[in-house]
Amino acid sequence: MVFKTFDQLIEHQKGHPSMSRMAVAAAGDEHTIEAALHARKEGIAHPILVGDKKLIDEALAHLGESVDPGDIYDVPDLAESARFAVGLVREGKADFLMKGKLDTSVLLKAVVDKEHGLGKGGIMSHFTAFEVPSYHKLLVPVDGGMVTYPTLEQKKCIIENTVGALHAMGYECPKVGVVACVEKLNPKMPETVEGDALKQMNLRGEITGCIVEGPISYDCAVSKEIADFKGFESPCAGDCDVLVAPNIHAGNLMGKMLTVTCGAKMAGFIVGAKCPIVMTSRGSTPLEKYLSIVISAAAARQ
Repeated sequence: MVFKTFDQLIEHQKGHPSMSRMAVAAAGDEHTIEAALHARKEGIAHPILVGDKKLIDEALAHLGESVDPGDIYDVPDLAESARFAVGLVREGKADFLMKGKLDTSVLLKAVVDKEHGLGKGGIMSHFTAFEVPSYHKLLVPVDGGMVTYPTLEQKKCIIENTVGALHAMGYECPKVGVVACVEKLNPKMPETVEGDALKQMNLRGEITGCIVEGPISYDCAVSKEIADFKGFESPCAGDCDVLVAPNIHAGNLMGKMLTVTCGAKMAGFIVGAKCPIVMTSRGSTPLEKYLSIVISAAAARQ
């Protein structure tokens, strides 16, 4: 299964008999609650709100909405609300986590706590999916939000994190392009050397469940016509699901160019923990938050 649009993913999620449960840390934010209730209405996720009950009640009243009192936990302190929400996941009372109105660092501190957190011993990375008007399916450039200058081994982990999430969403064999400015191995360009190394790992069975091509230029990764013109042959040419960036700057730039210049819709979450973590910016629109909930709920079904 490959999703062409977010609407396809939404309809797919609506088809499940039960909703994933989502614990929202510091939930006293109207945009976050609006997105969470939208997901509830669509039958995608059941929100559990953790935070300052006064702020939560005010936001609900302003939206003209309500939730079961048993789904609101009055935990006004931000750090404690993060720990409490993480605890709900650990106790099996929630399937995934969402950041409300608090700093990312506060939530991540609770997530990576060695005794009470959600770490799995590996690295966590940022999964972002984009619906780009000029591309034929959802595109996933990684990592533009977590790992700053990934080593070769960390890039392998980023691929494994991303592919694992896609498998949970229903993808069978995602096509992964390790992007560089050229599609040929050049010993003087470390990005191309690592791209080739990751491809060889895939061919040797060290990276499984996907097809890895590298190095591959961005144009060859998303345009079969350009790849053919250049004589670049690969099952990933013009059909990549995932683009692995050389570093956080390239990943972040790809994402912002796709949204700001190309009019793409975006959704994102953190992978590599024991559950997906919706980690949108506090300034994100309700739509971006909602789509991030949708894709996280899909990835939580493992």
